[in-house]
Amino acid sequence: MSSSLNVTFFGVRGSTPCPCQDNRRYGGNTACVALESPGNDPIVLDLGTGLRFWGETQPKDGSFRGHALVTHLHWDHVQGLPFFVPALIAGSQFDIYGPVQDGVTLGQAFEEFMRPPYFPVRVEDLPGDIRFHDLAEGEHRIGGAKVTVRAVPHIGPTSGYRIERDGVSVVYIPDHQQPLDGSHEIAAQVLELCDGADLLIHDAQYTAEEFLIKAHWGHCTVDYAMAVAREAGVRRLALFHHDPAHCDDFVDELLSRCRDQAEAMGIDEVIAAFEGLTVVLEDIPGEAAPVDFAPSGEVARVASMS
Repeated sequence: MSSSLNVTFFGVRGSTPCPCQDNRRYGGNTACVALESPGNDPIVLDLGTGLRFWGETQPKDGSFRGHALVTHLHWDHVQGLPFFVPALIAGSQFDIYGPVQDGVTLGQAFEEFMRPPYFPVRVEDLPGDIRFHDLAEGEHRIGGAKVTVRAVPHIGPTSGYRIERDGVSVVYIPDHQQPLDGSHEIAAQVLELCDGADLLIHDAQYTAEEFLIKAHWGHCTVDYAMAVAREAGVRRLALFHHDPAHCDDFVDELLSRCRDQAEAMGIDEVIAAFEGLTVVLEDIPGEAAPVDFAPSGEVARVASMS
């Protein structure tokens, strides 16, 4: 019997939530991706505004047990916590892991920005049991998974995560500073993290033209995301952290261009992540058949290479 890991996107935008008619297909919530498999606690990647919608799918009787891997503490990656339904219910347990900060613990950092006058509720006021953990680089066991943590170039302490569970691997790098000169040089630790992953969820915020203006903003181009996937031998790439100014049609165009290049670069599939997409990664021997990842809201089922 094969095992599977469900990867569901609840927030795919970067910088700021931006729901509107022009991006209703891809969605306007900020970073939040849930990893779920039978018999294991769920792991959620980042706590953006999409977290509220994931919370609506979770137990509301106090039995929730889950884990969060936070890449960094910019607003678009943490502002969903006080709206996470299980956190508002006594008995729930939520372990939040994130990179070591300068001079404060992860818990202290959350206490600094989630308090009056910036927000009316403190973390300690949430009825659920919220526990913070400083997570250093290395390998860890979290929620029944092997989690590898490496530093990723960005603005401020930022971690990338490789999650291996049930025979498949997912790598999550939503914010990645491309070299300022626009080159495709990639940090060794990033390539190590991504090596041969079944699915890479990667920052793809800018076009080359936009990067010329915003090179120092901490992100990268769609072409750079493709280069990371190629150099690391990644099987499937999910373009993520879409710029709030990119409408659905524009993201479609970026995706089409990437798919035209994918075969020559040795990448099996490229998708543009959208809210509601579930990618099912299965530990099945052999090659996976091509999958259509058009933004239809349907589940996409793929097999990992054994």
